[in-house]
Amino acid sequence: MAKKIFVASGKGGVGKTVFATNMGAVLAERGLKTLMIDMNLGLRNLDIYMGLENKVVFDIADVVNGVVSPVKALIRDSRFPYLYLLASTQKKDKLLASSESISKLYNDFGKSFDIILIDGPAGINDELKLASSGVDLAVLITTPEYVSLRDADAVDRLLFENGISNRAYVINKINKDNMNSGLLPSLGEIASIMKIPLLGIIQEDNLIHLCANSGRPVVMPRGNYIEKNFSKIADRMLYF
Repeated sequence: MAKKIFVASGKGGVGKTVFATNMGAVLAERGLKTLMIDMNLGLRNLDIYMGLENKVVFDIADVVNGVVSPVKALIRDSRFPYLYLLASTQKKDKLLASSESISKLYNDFGKSFDIILIDGPAGINDELKLASSGVDLAVLITTPEYVSLRDADAVDRLLFENGISNRAYVINKINKDNMNSGLLPSLGEIASIMKIPLLGIIQEDNLIHLCANSGRPVVMPRGNYIEKNFSKIADRMLYF
């Protein structure tokens, strides 16, 4: 049965979907059959970051509503033999689903995959509980800013209340000079706010966002410092 990992954030703009895209590529490169599910309902972006937007025919609403079989809606990323995408719907009201049906969908896919990586909605909204139904681990993406940390902590508390006991976080867009200047919270301050395990930090680098905009994971090719960092985060995440 697949390990179901939910990627969340307290607010938009922190790099949640870019993180999910690159983590999916890293896991697939290891030979783990990985399914990326976009659950950011109404704000579909994962397909663009993966460079697969022109291949989307069916989405998760078509699967849940019985329009097509689950397998028919999947898109394989030809660059990574073990990486697949199930796109989100661009219309929230098109998805007629309960928490139980989404959890069942994850479990059904889990019989054919090693990892299910779910890109959830940003912030606290009606879709958060739905998208995180029955997951094994929630990974919160935050930036080293007080507003981002407060919102991430609020999402973390809600996920805990919804029964997700395994939760951790990643600090994205780290700028060492800004942190050393005292203008941003220190790692110690961040730890005191989040209170859950830290999986790793990701340095701010324009290349990450340029690659995302062109539909190419920055972890291609293997061996660059960003890929090595994502790989270390993956190690901690898989054994969490």
